[in-house]
This record gives sequence, C-alpha cells and structure tokens, in this order.
Amino acid sequence: MHLKEFCGSWMEHPFWRNGFVITDAKDIDRILASSIKEVWIDCGKGLDVAAGEAAVSEAESDAQVDATLAQVVLEQRNVAPLTTEQEIVNAKKICSQAKRAVISMFEEARMGRAVDTGGAQKLVEEIADSVSRNPCALISLARLKTVDDYTYMHSVAVCAMMVALAKQWGLDEQQTRLAGLAGLVHDLGKALIPMAVLNKPGKLTEAEFDVVKHHSALGHGLLMSGTGVDPVVLDVCLHHHEKTDGSGYPQGLAGPQISLFAKMGAVCDVYDAITSNRPYKVGWDPAESLRRMAEWAKGHFEIQVFQAFVKSLGIYPIGSLVRLSSGRLGVVVEQTGKSLTTPLVKVFFSTKSNMRIMPDVIDLSRTGATEKIISREDPAQWRFNDLNELWSGIPP
Repeated sequence: MHLKEFCGSWMEHPFWRNGFVITDAKDIDRILASSIKEVWIDCGKGLDVAAGEAAVSEAESDAQVDATLAQVVLEQRNVAPLTTEQEIVNAKKICSQAKRAVISMFEEARMGRAVDTGGAQKLVEEIADSVSRNPCALISLARLKTVDDYTYMHSVAVCAMMVALAKQWGLDEQQTRLAGLAGLVHDLGKALIPMAVLNKPGKLTEAEFDVVKHHSALGHGLLMSGTGVDPVVLDVCLHHHEKTDGSGYPQGLAGPQISLFAKMGAVCDVYDAITSNRPYKVGWDPAESLRRMAEWAKGHFEIQVFQAFVKSLGIYPIGSLVRLSSGRLGVVVEQTGKSLTTPLVKVFFSTKSNMRIMPDVIDLSRTGATEKIISREDPAQWRFNDLNELWSGIPP
C-alpha cells in the first residue's frame, strides 16, 4: 500500500514521512502499536484494501480527500493560550519527537535520498501550534540541548523562533509556516559535514572552518534535489549566514540583497547558537546574549528584524537571571505581554543575607508592583546548578 496520510496528530505516530509505500511488515506493526486508528491510502500508487475491509469510497477525488484531510487536521489542532508551565508539558513531547524526526531527516540526507520537505509540514505545524499556545515555552526548552544533540535540536529551536518572529512581524499563516519550515531545514547541509569537525571540542582551524562554511551551499543542493521545495526555504538555507554589511557567506550579499526571511534566519540562528552549550564553550545567559547581539546588530543584522525578535522573546527571555530592586535574585519564568521589562520572575536568593530563600513568583507587571529589574546577572559567577530546573521544572 501507498500510505497517503495518517488520520491523527503527527505526535501520535513514529514516522518522519507522512506518505510512503509500506513494504515492511514491521511498519504495519508500528502503526498498529500507535494510537492511529485510520489512514488514507492512494490506490493509484499502491494496493487497495483487502475485500471486506472498511474504506472510504473510491469515487472521492484527490481534491475531496485533501479537503477532508485538511478539515481533520484543523479540528485536531489546539491553540488555546497556555502558561509557560502548562505548555512545557507539551513542548517536552514535541522536542523529543522532533529530535528523532530531524535525526531521521539528516540520516536520509547522508544516504543520498531526496529530502521530502512535505514530510516536515506536520512537525512545523506542531511547533507552530505550541508557539501559538505560548510563544516562549518550546523556544526556551529547546535551548536546554546537550552538546551531542546540538545539531538536531538547533534546527527545532530555530524553527520555533522563526515562527514566533514571523508572527511578531505580522506575516500571514502561510508565510509563517514557510518561515518555520525554512528554520527547520536551514542547517541540513551539516548532514554532509564530518561529525569530527562539527563536534570538535576546540577552536576550528581555518581549513576546518572553510569546510563548515560549505554547509549552506550543501544544504541548498540537497533541497534542490527534492521536488516542490518553496523558494523561501531554499533562500534561507543558502543565505542565513549573510550579513547586512556584506561580510557574510556564501555570496557576500549586503543590505537589500538579503531577503527578509534570510535576515530572520540569521537572527534566530545566532541567538540559539550563543545561548546553547557547545563543545568549546558554555552557552550565554539569554538576556546577556540579546545584549551582545544588540552590539553586533549594526553590520550583522537588519535592525528592524532584530528589534522584532527581541519583542518576540522579551528583553529578559525565559531563563534569564536577574536582580530585583529588593536585592533578591530570580529567574524569568514567563513574559506577561504588558511590557518587555516586566516579566514573571521566580525569586530564590537574597543577596543581603547571601542565602537561598523560599522560591516565590512575582508578577512585575501587576498594578502596584513595588519591585523592578535593576540588572541582569551572570549565572557563571553565581554557580546555581539548578537554574534551569527553577524555570522549567525539569531536573538537571
């Protein structure tokens, strides 16, 4: 049989591709073991169902089937707003499944198979829905990647940030999904870069860096080998390392020569890279990362795009360590939407007594709030081993 579509959420089945020919009995067992109860098959490309088995009418046209599928997907989507704490439960599942999917995509690329970006649509949709429910939960959670899975989870994080930035910029739903898909596959070319170079625990030599710089062109070539890849996706893959002053690569484009989507990709790519732990350095604090990016903005990023990016995350993104006017230290746990400088902060340390205190969440945007953030703090200096657990609820 040629499986056209699963009737259910992308999270409910273990496959990367949405459509493929079933040639292995183990695949049938995996489908039956999942919570999927129905699938669409294409009898024109594979076998029909066995006689006596329940199936939809053969008379239905492709357009009718596609419309029905779209309605099924729409009905199953849940984008009602959730707090960061609530959405992190969903985001953990999405990140886990997404990591496996991206690994599968990279492995197919390494084996020389044509990349099926259509198979990534479900993944992008799940990530986009998470961002709709809460703009920062999945983005923040994806930052907690390990050194070994950086390449894969980086793709998931950039996808989520591209969606959030597209929404902040006011792009329509189709453009937002394209931005997310572009973020998901922007580093696909790294599948063809030796892992010894990608994960080298030290500074790259000039020759090694030249090898890495080829990943954008390699990824573009991989996508070109597929069919129906949108020009936006191709553009971001090739040009997300271009800089507005013309000093980027691979083509040294400058200013207006770089598309909006590629400029968005550049900002999202850099933020996730510098906030993540890498083989050669510990990731920077989110708020400190934005401060440093602001210093690089002139010449590196499009200023308006960078400003929109900051608005999508907040000046003090989730996970930022801050000092309040009372002298207490806390970690940002959620944005309030009222002001970029008044998030929810979980205080847990008193600098006056130099000791831990009972954690307490303070809404700095609340009317009558007496405290405010007076500075960002460097987590490396304080050495709080449970900082990520404080905001995410996930043990280290």
